[in-house]
Amino acid sequence: MSLVDTAKSDNDRSPTRKDSSGDLPPGLSTLSVHAGESRHKPGDSITDPIFCASTYTFADTQSIIDYIEQDQTREEYGRYGNPGERVVERKLAALEGGEEALLFSSGMAAFVGLLMTKLNTGDEVIFFDECYHRSREFCKKHMSRFGVVTRQVPTGDYAAMEAAITPQTKLLISESPTNPQLSCIDLERFADLGRRHGVETLIDATLATPYNLRPIAAGVDYVLHSATKYLGGHNDLLAGVVIGSKENMDPVRNLRGIMGAVNGPQNVYLLLRGLKTFELRMQRHNENGQRVAEFLENHPRVERVYYPGLPSHPYHEIAKQTMRGYGGLVTFLVKDADWKATAKVVDSVRIPRIAPSLGGVESLIEQPLVMSYYECTAEERQQYGIPDNMIRLACGIENAEDLIADLSQALDNKDD
Repeated sequence: MSLVDTAKSDNDRSPTRKDSSGDLPPGLSTLSVHAGESRHKPGDSITDPIFCASTYTFADTQSIIDYIEQDQTREEYGRYGNPGERVVERKLAALEGGEEALLFSSGMAAFVGLLMTKLNTGDEVIFFDECYHRSREFCKKHMSRFGVVTRQVPTGDYAAMEAAITPQTKLLISESPTNPQLSCIDLERFADLGRRHGVETLIDATLATPYNLRPIAAGVDYVLHSATKYLGGHNDLLAGVVIGSKENMDPVRNLRGIMGAVNGPQNVYLLLRGLKTFELRMQRHNENGQRVAEFLENHPRVERVYYPGLPSHPYHEIAKQTMRGYGGLVTFLVKDADWKATAKVVDSVRIPRIAPSLGGVESLIEQPLVMSYYECTAEERQQYGIPDNMIRLACGIENAEDLIADLSQALDNKDD
């Protein structure tokens, strides 16, 4: 049995589900530690070495010809790949249950690389409108310069998405959960919509991770992650990844080699090391997110909590059907607060750091109006669902009791 086979979590195995050998498939932590790696490594090291090489040599001219004609798996030049990068890609493909993963220098580089590969002048893409603002900006402001049309429909409105499809539509795009409202997508319905109309589908599952969500198993063509977040897990690297079939990923890999949107060898090593504890970290992120969301929902100064693990969340039933856990991101509104009063809550916490991003071991907190939408008009913020009293908390792996006590004192702090 290969460790690159599709995984099931250690706490979600069924004795009736076995691979072709009759054995249970490896659990997610086993894959996180071992998948994609050789049993014996250079120098007999237990860890994969860091290859600090920009170029790779050949023994003679015939070696170059053999490399080209036989399509050998080896490196030639750093822009096209790195041995350590290949290990991480195999591991990420195994965790996601996909055929091939392709690593990029950031999540946005992965998004841009995929779209630049797939879209031509006159093509159209359709978004659900709750999405990372830079993804929206790239399509509306930059792909439009090359004649690509972007259409947005209300999140979760599959009839509106289907009505927006034309013969020119080439890609349906959504996040699940979305950022920062944490709406969840019916993956099978989304995939079926694309399949029936001959349109490829992309899910950005950064907030869910392969631990909580499996889009490829539901029939989605491409899964994207900002590996900067939960996959790296330590707020110390930038990386992005796209996973899909080998046939679909080959042209994306070719364009990445031209664009040069590759990661450095040290970052690749940090990502590989971070992935070793992936399942353990996600269990704590899920636990902290759920407990903090439940605390906030019952606090008198909180108007509303966005967290798919709460029965009050409008997408809770879909989340229950599609997700194993609900992650560490919790968004909430401070009751009867303007943006300054909301900022005071953010400034009063003692454990979370004020910063963008999420998914690291340290908790982070921000006010979306200030951090990401400060230059937008009030009308634009209303359109994107970003009220002045919104706070986004990315729970790390600290003890939940400490996070709750800290939030309690920050919310109770009404001094001028």
